[in-house]
Amino acid sequence: MNCSVLAQRVESLHPGEDAREVARLCLLLYNAAADPAQLADEQQLDELWRQVAARLEAARDQHAAMTEELETLAQSDLSRLSIDQVWVLIRAIKVQSQVLQLYLGEAAAPTA
Repeated sequence: MNCSVLAQRVESLHPGEDAREVARLCLLLYNAAADPAQLADEQQLDELWRQVAARLEAARDQHAAMTEELETLAQSDLSRLSIDQVWVLIRAIKVQSQVLQLYLGEAAAPTA
Protein backbone atom coordinates (compact mmCIF):
# COMPACT_ATOMS: atom_id res chain seq x y z
CA MET A 1 0.00 0.00 0.00
CA ASN A 2 1.32 3.43 -0.86
CA CYS A 3 0.84 6.70 1.02
CA SER A 4 -1.86 8.11 -1.24
CA VAL A 5 -4.04 5.01 -0.84
CA LEU A 6 -3.55 5.04 2.92
CA ALA A 7 -4.33 8.76 2.99
CA GLN A 8 -7.60 8.11 1.16
CA ARG A 9 -8.50 5.42 3.70
CA VAL A 10 -7.64 7.71 6.61
CA GLU A 11 -9.73 10.50 5.06
CA SER A 12 -12.67 8.11 4.70
CA LEU A 13 -12.33 7.11 8.36
CA HIS A 14 -11.94 10.73 9.48
CA PRO A 15 -13.67 13.02 7.01
CA GLY A 16 -12.86 16.68 7.35
CA GLU A 17 -9.29 16.25 8.63
CA ASP A 18 -6.83 18.68 7.10
CA ALA A 19 -3.95 17.45 4.95
CA ARG A 20 -1.36 17.81 7.74
CA GLU A 21 -3.41 15.69 10.13
CA VAL A 22 -3.96 13.01 7.48
CA ALA A 23 -0.23 12.94 6.71
CA ARG A 24 0.60 12.70 10.42
CA LEU A 25 -1.86 9.85 10.91
CA CYS A 26 -0.46 8.02 7.87
CA LEU A 27 3.06 8.29 9.29
CA LEU A 28 1.95 7.00 12.66
CA LEU A 29 0.09 4.08 11.06
CA TYR A 30 3.03 3.15 8.83
CA ASN A 31 5.34 3.19 11.85
CA ALA A 32 2.92 1.06 13.89
CA ALA A 33 2.65 -1.63 11.21
CA ALA A 34 5.14 -4.48 11.41
CA ASP A 35 4.49 -4.97 7.70
CA PRO A 36 2.94 -2.23 5.52
CA ALA A 37 0.80 -4.92 3.89
CA GLN A 38 -1.18 -5.00 7.15
CA LEU A 39 -2.58 -1.60 6.24
CA ALA A 40 -4.41 -3.08 3.25
CA ASP A 41 -6.49 -5.34 5.50
CA GLU A 42 -9.49 -3.52 6.98
CA GLN A 43 -9.41 -5.38 10.32
CA GLN A 44 -5.68 -4.96 10.78
CA LEU A 45 -5.93 -1.27 9.87
CA ASP A 46 -8.70 -0.88 12.44
CA GLU A 47 -6.58 -2.57 15.11
CA LEU A 48 -3.52 -0.48 14.23
CA TRP A 49 -5.69 2.64 14.31
CA ARG A 50 -6.87 1.82 17.85
CA GLN A 51 -3.29 1.21 18.99
CA VAL A 52 -2.03 4.43 17.41
CA ALA A 53 -4.93 6.46 18.80
CA ALA A 54 -4.29 5.12 22.32
CA ARG A 55 -0.56 5.82 22.13
CA LEU A 56 -1.17 9.28 20.70
CA GLU A 57 -3.70 10.14 23.41
CA ALA A 58 -1.31 8.94 26.12
CA ALA A 59 1.50 11.00 24.59
CA ARG A 60 -0.74 14.08 24.44
CA ASP A 61 -1.72 13.66 28.10
CA GLN A 62 1.88 13.17 29.21
CA HIS A 63 3.02 16.12 27.13
CA ALA A 64 0.34 18.39 28.61
CA ALA A 65 1.25 17.35 32.15
CA MET A 66 4.96 17.89 31.49
CA THR A 67 4.30 21.28 29.93
CA GLU A 68 2.50 22.35 33.08
CA GLU A 69 5.32 21.08 35.30
CA LEU A 70 7.96 22.80 33.14
CA GLU A 71 6.05 26.09 33.24
CA THR A 72 5.96 25.88 37.04
CA LEU A 73 9.67 25.03 37.08
CA ALA A 74 10.49 27.97 34.81
CA GLN A 75 8.87 30.36 37.30
CA SER A 76 11.04 29.12 40.16
CA ASP A 77 14.57 30.15 41.13
CA LEU A 78 16.58 28.16 38.60
CA SER A 79 19.89 29.04 40.22
CA ARG A 80 19.09 26.52 42.97
CA LEU A 81 17.60 23.40 41.42
CA SER A 82 16.29 20.81 43.84
CA ILE A 83 16.47 17.09 43.16
CA ASP A 84 12.71 17.14 42.45
CA GLN A 85 13.24 19.82 39.81
CA VAL A 86 15.98 17.76 38.20
CA TRP A 87 13.57 14.82 38.04
CA VAL A 88 10.99 17.07 36.34
CA LEU A 89 13.58 17.82 33.66
CA ILE A 90 14.47 14.13 33.27
CA ARG A 91 10.78 13.17 32.92
CA ALA A 92 10.33 15.93 30.33
CA ILE A 93 13.20 14.50 28.29
CA LYS A 94 11.67 11.01 28.48
CA VAL A 95 8.25 12.29 27.37
CA GLN A 96 9.82 14.12 24.43
CA SER A 97 11.69 10.96 23.52
CA GLN A 98 8.45 8.94 23.55
CA VAL A 99 6.74 11.47 21.28
CA LEU A 100 9.71 11.40 18.91
CA GLN A 101 9.61 7.58 18.84
CA LEU A 102 5.95 7.73 17.82
CA TYR A 103 6.88 9.71 14.73
CA LEU A 104 10.15 8.01 13.86
CA GLY A 105 9.09 4.47 14.62
CA GLU A 106 11.09 1.84 16.49
CA ALA A 107 14.31 2.90 14.76
CA ALA A 108 14.36 5.90 17.11
CA ALA A 109 14.61 3.71 20.21
CA PRO A 110 17.86 4.18 22.16
CA THR A 111 20.54 1.66 21.26
CA ALA A 112 22.76 1.99 24.34
